[in-house]
Amino acid sequence: MKPLALTAYTATSCLGTGLEATLASLRARHTGLAPCTFESVTLDTHVGEVPGVGRTPLPPEFTDYECRNNRLANLGLAQDGFAAAALRCAARVGADRVGVFLGTSTSGILETELAYRRRDPASGALPADFRYRGAHNTFSLAAFVRDALQLTGPAVVISSACSSSAKVFASARRALEADLIDAAVVGGVDSLCLTTLYGFHSLQLVSPLPCRPFDAARDGISIGEAAAFALLERPAALDATLLLLGTGESSDAYHMSAPHPQGRGARAAMLQALESAGLVPADIDYINFHGTATPSNDESEARAVAAVLGSKTPGSSTKGATGHTLGAAGALEAVICALALKDGFMPAGVNTSEVDPSLQVNYLRDNVPRRLTHVMSNSFGFGGSNCSLIFGTRGRRS
Repeated sequence: MKPLALTAYTATSCLGTGLEATLASLRARHTGLAPCTFESVTLDTHVGEVPGVGRTPLPPEFTDYECRNNRLANLGLAQDGFAAAALRCAARVGADRVGVFLGTSTSGILETELAYRRRDPASGALPADFRYRGAHNTFSLAAFVRDALQLTGPAVVISSACSSSAKVFASARRALEADLIDAAVVGGVDSLCLTTLYGFHSLQLVSPLPCRPFDAARDGISIGEAAAFALLERPAALDATLLLLGTGESSDAYHMSAPHPQGRGARAAMLQALESAGLVPADIDYINFHGTATPSNDESEARAVAAVLGSKTPGSSTKGATGHTLGAAGALEAVICALALKDGFMPAGVNTSEVDPSLQVNYLRDNVPRRLTHVMSNSFGFGGSNCSLIFGTRGRRS
């Protein structure tokens, strides 16, 4: 594939609002996970909640989009000059030539959960002010972002569980290569809700402690929320140094909620990403593991990574810091990879005290300063939906 430039990017999560706060937290090996006090949840677990989202309504002109997920999206768009960068891009190429490709898993389902509390006691009807189209509807995220950025190009939402906002990079790449658009806003937003917290608990996948990816005593995930965005453009004539070099997607369809034990689909996605980038395994300097901290996921990914990259490539899962942000995880971790490339460091996997010796990976428990050339980010979702992305820097080769 032809490289694409990341001309702007931003991230907001429990680590902080915007890039500066995110980078500072990563460098300090800080975790944003805290005991859950969200809504009416009574589960013994930690979550990665973004402070203040529920208290910051959308501007009046966007009332029809009112929900926690779009509030979080709006907060994210306001960081690091991202909205201004998208507007400048639209002025340069045309608002109809900028696409919007976003991932989410549950969108504004919290609005529906809250609406059910206010059903008519006689008829069971939902309250008259409930707006499915602007809130719960999965597409409301892309519709809101497109309107907020004053764009008129094609808009797509991908909802493939935890690979959602990694796959948007591949979808946007195909649209650019087909000349349907000249630039794309890509990213993901997922927010805390009762469905995911109680749903993952019912699957016995939620840890009572802050999650510990690749730890010998790992016992489940910590759910987080995040909004992360990037602006993809063709690199010609742009002073861009950060590039999307390769994408790989696969579906192993092994099981609805369990990964293939040998990481079959994960291997396929990583190999495809390497091929599309024109790279070999030895070119990868750092890998951001999907690393959810469940026993089966980390074991499966470790086997896949060892089969493709070997056991010496340094890597970490940043979910110990951010929690698993589900449909936003791919985009959030893509931005973290961009920060690692730009600032020359490999972030530690926080909370992990003893790496499981049965997992043949070079897992980092401390930050490592190093000039990086190529990094890989893995995102694997329920149903065997897998995506690997490779990012790099202009003019550098291993």
